[in-house]
Amino acid sequence: MEFEEYVAARGPALERYAFVLTGDAQRSQDLVQTALVKAYRRWSWVVRAGHPDAYVRRIVTTSYLDWRRRRSSEEQPVESVPDAAAIGAGGSDPADRVAERDEMRRALATLSPQQRAVLVLRHYEGYDDAAIAAVLGCGEGTVRAHASRGGQRLRDVLQQSRLTEEPR
Repeated sequence: MEFEEYVAARGPALERYAFVLTGDAQRSQDLVQTALVKAYRRWSWVVRAGHPDAYVRRIVTTSYLDWRRRRSSEEQPVESVPDAAAIGAGGSDPADRVAERDEMRRALATLSPQQRAVLVLRHYEGYDDAAIAAVLGCGEGTVRAHASRGGQRLRDVLQQSRLTEEPR
């Protein structure tokens, strides 16, 4: 597979994955661009290894974790969600879906970078613990610990958010 073909075929999915990790459209584009530059430099090796998508996703994930280590703790707002197809799906009120996504985005922002990466890889990408451990370069027990603590944190934050909502 040629590099240009790969980018055309997988670029949008990589951006959606990066967006779920970062919660920021511009940062997700930067992460994907960084990953693709790194992959391009070794593209012949990446193709010979047989799993270009896994290789590029690992670069996106590690770049995200590196960025989060250097980043300050302040939260940054997001203008829009890049997955417009999901907005038109279903029969519920679009405003409710936007509010639910915003609530989840805010809850995800309270997690540590490792917890967020584990939960995104598990629930958004469908990876099992072994695959997540390989991407993050840690043990499966560490993955399960991050998933457990991150999941509990999400439940706590979402429950607190719903308790503090004003009645309609």
